Amino acid sequence: MNSLVILCNGAFPTEAYPLYLLDSAEGVVCCDGALAKWLSRTPSARPLAVVGDMDSLSAELQERFADVLFHETEQDFNDLTKAMRWVLKEHPEVAEITILGATGLREDHTVGNLGLLMEYTRLFDLGDRRVSMVSDYGTAFAVTDSCDLHLGEGRRISFFSADNSLQISSEGLEWPLDGVVFDAWWKATLNRTSAPIVSLHFSQPSAVLVLVD
Repeated sequence: MNSLVILCNGAFPTEAYPLYLLDSAEGVVCCDGALAKWLSRTPSARPLAVVGDMDSLSAELQERFADVLFHETEQDFNDLTKAMRWVLKEHPEVAEITILGATGLREDHTVGNLGLLMEYTRLFDLGDRRVSMVSDYGTAFAVTDSCDLHLGEGRRISFFSADNSLQISSEGLEWPLDGVVFDAWWKATLNRTSAPIVSLHFSQPSAVLVLVD
């Protein structure tokens, strides 16, 4: 399997692009109660797996999908991370993982799940896998070193880092990142691409969250 979707129990997508990603997925792994939301839109949907503590999935659906149910009771990690762990263990060949429904409804879940994109670069051996979080409003992904981002000109873009020792120089942004100290979340937000390719040059490897519209 080359690519798959992890569907979380946040705001179910309504825009054309994330719905296309869901409908065209080679396989879908549902986090707990996300299965019910998917079925309400696509009654014939069949997940590759349902992973989580099952606190938001009805007993009827647990019984109906018992053959693909993976009940994870430990509470050290949330259902999204449990699903990521399952995907990487059961489908190590996967090259692209798209996360849908991970934002909206609750701000704490939104902030936590976005932060997990950076954490996954440390928790898992992602190699060259592409991991992104897509919503009705944009796409988020993590980078860990100098790179070129082929995004197109005129897109809204923001950067977040928990490493205040990191320095980034850039080309292709309306407001270059040179000199930015990442000691507050807002420091590198609300930027815009000024060229088709954004080049980032890191002072050292470090996880950075990128959000684009």
